[in-house]
Amino acid sequence: MERIKIGVIGAGRIGRLHAENLTYRIPEAEVVAVADLFEAAAERCAKELGISKTFGDPSQVFEDPDVDAVLICSSTNTHASLIEQAAEAGKHIFCEKPIALDLEAIDRALEAVKKAEVLLQVGFNRRFDPNFRRAQELVTQGVIGKPHVLRITSRDPEPPPLDYIKVSGGIFLDMTIHDFDMARFMMGDEVEEVYAVGAVLVDSRIGELGDIDTAAVTLRFRGGAMGVIDNSRRAAYGYDQRAEVFGEKGTIVVSNPKPDTTVLSDTQGNHTPPLLHFFVERYTDSYIAEMQEFIGCLQEGREPPVTGIDGKVSVVMGYAAQRSYEEGRPVKLEEIVPELSS
Repeated sequence: MERIKIGVIGAGRIGRLHAENLTYRIPEAEVVAVADLFEAAAERCAKELGISKTFGDPSQVFEDPDVDAVLICSSTNTHASLIEQAAEAGKHIFCEKPIALDLEAIDRALEAVKKAEVLLQVGFNRRFDPNFRRAQELVTQGVIGKPHVLRITSRDPEPPPLDYIKVSGGIFLDMTIHDFDMARFMMGDEVEEVYAVGAVLVDSRIGELGDIDTAAVTLRFRGGAMGVIDNSRRAAYGYDQRAEVFGEKGTIVVSNPKPDTTVLSDTQGNHTPPLLHFFVERYTDSYIAEMQEFIGCLQEGREPPVTGIDGKVSVVMGYAAQRSYEEGRPVKLEEIVPELSS
């Protein structure tokens, strides 16, 4: 079987990470082009990874007949437009989250994908973490019976730069969006209502930009189960990513992985290694598995496991949470998008 030829758009941290994984860890794929508006960044990435073509204009990737599929890893405000262009060019698409911050732009992008009959996978990599995936499998298999309560903890070691906060869309569309997707994934059910509270407890400058840095969100699922998500932009002890699904027959807990399992015991107590530093280290395996799945879907012509609709629903949940926070009340998703009522 011939290798899938990939063009990467965006040579920043995440684009560089995906390009490296495809080059060194996924033999079924070949990165043949990389594009970035800062062409020097594309050139550095290409030189380091042995990629033959670099472009300063993403449209050149779509015009390249050697490219079978594109990875959209550029800034969020470019995603929807690039999806449309890729679809019109007949290229399959992997796009980092979110598809867009504008729901109408998301709809236009998804319509272009449908019309062109190309495949689209959205980059919610946490679904591919072996621990979260195993928990989801156990829930699906009915091992704990009917799920009653989901609890997700997601805390960053430090806030992102303020310039990023300005364009992020806010904590619910930037940070909690991963947890919204994980909630649907792990429970195998749709969320119908959210209630969010939040505060500025980490950095007053985040509040001055109109955002919050600490949040708690409760979820009500269609099947009757409940969920709780807590977020913080700064956990002094490291990157904290945990989850629990409690059901009628038991509970499933996903704890934080650590660099090793050694325990040092001395007169001061027991000491274990610190948490993994941040998302690149914590989700190394999931980023590889995510790309393997995308390439496998292209080779086999099957629908990716994280679809454009999954990408849209997470954004809808983000807007519902924002409205809930602003208005101090529970908000049903159908208030944001009526068709989600069914």
